Amino acid sequence: MTMRNVNTIFAAGLAAFALAGCSDRANVEAPSATATVTATNLTLTPGQRQRVHISTVQSSTFHKTIDTTGTIDFDGDQSTVVLAPMSGPVARLLVSLGQEVKSNQPLAEVDSPDFATAISAYRKALAMARISKQLAEQDEDLLQHHGVSLREADQAKIDAANAAADTESAFQQLVALKVDPDTLNDIKDGKPTKPVKGLIRSPISGTVVDRPITQGELLEAGTTTCFNVADLSKVWVMADLYESDLGDVALGDSAEIICGATTNHFSGVVDNISAVVDPNTRSVAVRVAVDNPQGVLKMQMYVRVWIHSRAEHSGILAPVSATLRNDENLPFVYVTLPDGSFQRAPIVLGARVGDQCEIKSGLKPGDQVVSDGAVFVQFLQDQ
Repeated sequence: MTMRNVNTIFAAGLAAFALAGCSDRANVEAPSATATVTATNLTLTPGQRQRVHISTVQSSTFHKTIDTTGTIDFDGDQSTVVLAPMSGPVARLLVSLGQEVKSNQPLAEVDSPDFATAISAYRKALAMARISKQLAEQDEDLLQHHGVSLREADQAKIDAANAAADTESAFQQLVALKVDPDTLNDIKDGKPTKPVKGLIRSPISGTVVDRPITQGELLEAGTTTCFNVADLSKVWVMADLYESDLGDVALGDSAEIICGATTNHFSGVVDNISAVVDPNTRSVAVRVAVDNPQGVLKMQMYVRVWIHSRAEHSGILAPVSATLRNDENLPFVYVTLPDGSFQRAPIVLGARVGDQCEIKSGLKPGDQVVSDGAVFVQFLQDQ
């Protein structure tokens, strides 16, 4: 036997062994024991079929829930920026950032000459008003006895009225400077007063959320921002609403706020919809007013927002658990076919409605989808 014939016989033997091995493996993996994939369809075994639940989709009326994101902001109606009411250097800061304060509570002391000037002007105005009033009364009496002319008596009345107006103006200046009421009463009564400190007071009760000034800083009356005080028991959630959802949201719609800091949901109401579209994001700002009694919602915190539309819609709904995503992140569901197999059906999702979601296209009424166990079916098909 030649060497060439030996090689030929050896190769034939290897081929026969290989074919015998594939035949044995095929016998071990019986088709009845595992799911069968034909093209894009999947057929489950009776045992596997017990692990999935089928639901029939129908057309129905519903109220959409728009799922979006937002950030926490101050309630602009419950917060205020405190400007310096007087000029001068900051002598002492009386509160720290994050501190709770009451209305009219001192926030800082200022070495300001404005107080002395305003008090002096008020004293002078009071004195002038008293004298002018006395002169007007005297001229009125003299007029009855022809001691002065009518013109002189009228001029005395005008002078007294002007002096009273100047007094009120000087008094309002002291009020604007937040001078203590006891000090104002002492000045009215002509009593001596102690040196008055320039105080910056809080106009509302709340939390000091910003304090941009430092000790020794020179303030300019009516210009320098000293503090920002906000009542954090209520906050605004600024959510993003996209053009496709704009017609589904209206003022007064209820909303739920979900944040990672707690498992609790916060209830709110849509109280403003912007009239301007953001050119960068193509979204519209929607403001939701939310109660925040425990202070859990912090400024600039990112949150999830569910806006429950009151407008009624009709369409096909499918369980949220039935919707999956493919490798390209496109949504689909598993639909049952007449032969009992399952096929992927691409869909277009709409708004969420509780534990269901709107199917804009891809399904028709009467279709049966895998509502429970869809992930299990996907796992089998991807094997």
